[in-house]
Amino acid sequence: MIPVHLQKVVPDQNMARFYHMDIAPTLFGEVSVLRTWGRMGTHGKTTVETCATSGAAVAAADRTLRQKLRRGYLSF
Repeated sequence: MIPVHLQKVVPDQNMARFYHMDIAPTLFGEVSVLRTWGRMGTHGKTTVETCATSGAAVAAADRTLRQKLRRGYLSF
């Protein structure tokens, strides 16, 4: 999976958000899904979800991607 960068901008609601997601291997043979989100212009917040296999990590990332696209985020 390539890194995904999503944005949601709604000027009427003063909303300008970003969501970035990437998959990376860990030092212990596992795979992590790295997620960063927040208001544009800030560093945002970051979480790391560790999965046992790359298939599980891709499934978790795809699930989140579908959810964000349903909520109006656009891919850039």
